[in-house]
Amino acid sequence: MSAEEAMQRQKRYEDYGYVLDVFPPSQHRGAGQRFIHDRNEFVVQLLGEEFFTLLEVAVNEKFKPKLGAKIYIGRDVPREIVRILRRVGFEDLTETAVSNLEPAIRKIIEESPQRFIDFINNSGLLTPRLHALELIPGIGKKMLQKFLTERDVARFQSFEDVKNRTGHPNPVDAFCKRVLQELKNKEEKYRLFVREPAGREGF
Repeated sequence: MSAEEAMQRQKRYEDYGYVLDVFPPSQHRGAGQRFIHDRNEFVVQLLGEEFFTLLEVAVNEKFKPKLGAKIYIGRDVPREIVRILRRVGFEDLTETAVSNLEPAIRKIIEESPQRFIDFINNSGLLTPRLHALELIPGIGKKMLQKFLTERDVARFQSFEDVKNRTGHPNPVDAFCKRVLQELKNKEEKYRLFVREPAGREGF
């Protein structure tokens, strides 16, 4: 691994997360329960804003956040988070967290559209026969050619611009489905937006 690659891996931590579920440790059936020692703490399942990392954190009861809230989980202090307990997989999420996952993904995409517009404008071939854009739901070979032709004319500026110039019915929905797929499938070969599973790159 090069020094540049090592630095990129070191930087893959989240500054903000969206709350998917909040519950007392007594209701926790997973491995994270063993990290809770304070009866005044709650377990929070979160979705990271930058790399869509699924996390469990411990918060003091007086900082108990609301579902859907965006909270700071970065390395600077003060912060509401007591400590990060562990990374989790989709299979570790509670039913409540699963039901709140898609809305949280959609919110991230809608509130930071430029990163996804940049992906449309800049993505290239993954293999000689597979373009990265083809991994986005709704973009087949015919639609791909429309995307490539249009971006050669002028870079896309917004999701509405994408819809108007390519005919793709809903780019936000498409990106949301792709992120969900990468979160659900640990064996996903091409991870366009979601951080590698914990087992592959550590915490």
